[in-house]
Amino acid sequence: MVATLLHEIPLQGGDVTDGVVRVGDTVRRPASTSTPAVHALLRHLEAARFEGAPRALGMDELGREILTYVPGTTGLRLESVTDEALTGLAVLVRGYHDATAGFPLTLDGWAYGSNDDKAPEIVGHCDLTPDNVIFREGRPCAMIDFDLARPTTRLFDIVTTLRHWAPIADPVDRHPLLRDLDVGARLRLFCDAYGVPPRDRRRLLELARLRFHRSYTVMRTRASAGGGWAKMWAGGAGERIRRAAAWLDAYEDELHAHLV
Repeated sequence: MVATLLHEIPLQGGDVTDGVVRVGDTVRRPASTSTPAVHALLRHLEAARFEGAPRALGMDELGREILTYVPGTTGLRLESVTDEALTGLAVLVRGYHDATAGFPLTLDGWAYGSNDDKAPEIVGHCDLTPDNVIFREGRPCAMIDFDLARPTTRLFDIVTTLRHWAPIADPVDRHPLLRDLDVGARLRLFCDAYGVPPRDRRRLLELARLRFHRSYTVMRTRASAGGGWAKMWAGGAGERIRRAAAWLDAYEDELHAHLV
């Protein structure tokens, strides 16, 4: 246990986790059932010398997890929606996936959520929203908030990332900075920078559709328990998923043309 002696500064951003604060050069977060598994993953990433994630430092006297504070900015800004930023994100995700090699996929305690039907290959972050990517000098340098990490396939984690960053979404629900971007071109740019093989590119949109269907069910179930998930659901999260799925159906051929 580490005593809290410094002033606590609430950290904003994200949709679900309340009570996240900065204490000096550390972040304190409420623990969950997945915390032991996440800390084991973060220690593995540290041993693998992956620099794009916080370090796990244990628990404080209030039972909160302690992580290193990663300086930088989050959220969507002009510099975070460029082609260079998307390329950098793909490289970051690829480096993270490669760094998880050798980490046991049978570890218990991961958060539940939608997933691929194929056998797990890596532990995916599974929640790389703009709020969970740290930028410095216009480039993505780290990922934070591993609460939804779980064993999955590389492609599923890629699809989850592209949901927010391409983005695979109805234009009415996109951030203004993302509204007029060429989604198909961004899908290809990310896949090229990551090195997604042809067989996975052919399956990418199919998996995106499956994820929409399963995410809707998972989020509705989580919302029934109250808390942050209920707020997201009440704020229209389910409707946004349904609109994204309908938009994908309408533009699938056009998007697929960029992936072959």
